[in-house]
Amino acid sequence: MLGTEIYHEGDTLRIMSRAGSLAPLTAAALWGGMYVVSKWGFAVIPPVTLAFLRVALGGLTLFVVVRLTMPSRKFSRDDWKRFGILGGWVALTLVTQFVGTDLTTASQGSLLTVLTPVFTVLLGISVLGESFSRRKGAGMALAVVGTVVVLTGQYDFSTVGSGNLLGVLALFAASFGWAGYTVWGKPLVRTYSALETATYSTLASIPMVGIFVPLELATASPSFDVTVTIPIVAAVLYLGVFSTALAWFLWYRGLEELDAGVVAVFFFAQPVVGAVLGALLLSESLAPSFLAGGTVMALGVWVVNTAGE
Repeated sequence: MLGTEIYHEGDTLRIMSRAGSLAPLTAAALWGGMYVVSKWGFAVIPPVTLAFLRVALGGLTLFVVVRLTMPSRKFSRDDWKRFGILGGWVALTLVTQFVGTDLTTASQGSLLTVLTPVFTVLLGISVLGESFSRRKGAGMALAVVGTVVVLTGQYDFSTVGSGNLLGVLALFAASFGWAGYTVWGKPLVRTYSALETATYSTLASIPMVGIFVPLELATASPSFDVTVTIPIVAAVLYLGVFSTALAWFLWYRGLEELDAGVVAVFFFAQPVVGAVLGALLLSESLAPSFLAGGTVMALGVWVVNTAGE
């Protein structure tokens, strides 16, 4: 009987681990979809204004869901402060990401994909005391190498050293910001839930991002004009509902089962999904190195995800 109980417990843990892995992988896929959706007109909306629309729509969507499913939950004053801190990480991430992307080249922006998981692993070790075995290190290295190979086939990295220094620094800040949101969110996710933590941290970020919108619009070019079209509306809806509300919930859902350093490795799937969708929906070509890079990246993700088994 004891052997049977252990067997069933092991099966349950493996099933939970797989469910926890599927959630951040799906989140990364949704973020990869932003590459295709961005072709619909993100460029016509000022970057900080777009970030505000994202958190406002995403926060509203999450709030409706959480009120329908958990209407009576109470939080302490300390918990609200912690949600506010997470909102600060969100605001830092989005404002610097959108501004950094606006000021840099595509190749520089793609570096965000590589830096975020690295920062998350380092913070997970230093802040949460997470373990970091040789197997995890090897898996992370494989994922980084595979992702770089994929990105090299998509972008011209000869331009990495050029461009706006402020934009590059903003992208570094964005990478660190999302790592902070991931790591400092884990205790609240484990105390309450992924849905509640994603909801109230997103709501807290709305005024923090919103205070920059009037300044951005006031300094915009006099010729600036946004014509509201169906593609633009669809793009903003995807950004707010799917790549924010759903993806952020799924990202935190992974933290309910996995360490922050393990969840972080799924971030590497984002450019791979973006490239595949670009090929399928936009008729873009894939570089010969794509398959090799994607395979190495997937192997690295698998190695990290199974390091504790």
